[in-house]
Amino acid sequence: MKIANIKGRLSLVVGDNKAVDVETASSGKFSSNIQDIYSHWDEFLAWAATAPTADATPFAATDAGSPTPAPSQVFAIGLNYAMHAAESGFSVPEAPVVFTKYQSCITGPTGDITLPVGGDTDWETELVIVIGKTASNVSEADAWKYVAGLTLGQDISERITQRSGPAPQFGLGKSFANFGPTGPFVVTPDEFADRDNISLGCSINGVEMQNGSTGDFIFSVSQLISKLSAIVTLRAGDIIFTGTPSGVGMGRTPQVYLKPGDVLETWAENIGAMRHVFHAA
Repeated sequence: MKIANIKGRLSLVVGDNKAVDVETASSGKFSSNIQDIYSHWDEFLAWAATAPTADATPFAATDAGSPTPAPSQVFAIGLNYAMHAAESGFSVPEAPVVFTKYQSCITGPTGDITLPVGGDTDWETELVIVIGKTASNVSEADAWKYVAGLTLGQDISERITQRSGPAPQFGLGKSFANFGPTGPFVVTPDEFADRDNISLGCSINGVEMQNGSTGDFIFSVSQLISKLSAIVTLRAGDIIFTGTPSGVGMGRTPQVYLKPGDVLETWAENIGAMRHVFHAA
């Protein structure tokens, strides 16, 4: 199953470019607010299995907003691919490197993003976990039971702010306006041939920059949920950016950063694609 936020309304995706308005199709059983649905995920899944789809209507890519527009918590994992750790100058971590992005940076899968003045703005393609029910002290064996679905994200990062000290400012450097694109769909785990091995990548102006697979994770989805939930309570609708493969701008020689006019296109197997255009402030 795939769901989307079409023109601000929770929608059940049918095929590649059609959708059913959930509030209308369910006769008001579920609201049009996509963020609310994660708190009723099991009930929604049961309804969606036999939902009427005959009235599905076409939508354009630009009609889709973030499928996770207002999570209560946004977690992000650093250095979760060995090659990315190496290009960043770090050894492979022994435990997940965790930071946060602030909710106000979340945006949809298409649109414009303004570059901070005087910054070095980088890209990071990421699989994003969407939590489907409250999770506390979850075992690795049970972790997938707490996943509503998976979506695609970009952990856009302004590196100067990120590295500013005396202590690094990861949260601020990664939370400028629209620095957290997600979408276009949330896809349930059963839709993947191998939920632990999903291809993803990005290009800038048509030139491939990243091409990796979550099969190269240092810490799997199950491990991340288990380790996070051992310390904090994960809530329905929370999201976890799971880390980026190698190929970021900071790790290149010479370094490459986003500039006005650049078009960043991001993709993930069975989830879809995002497209963002960068502009000067």
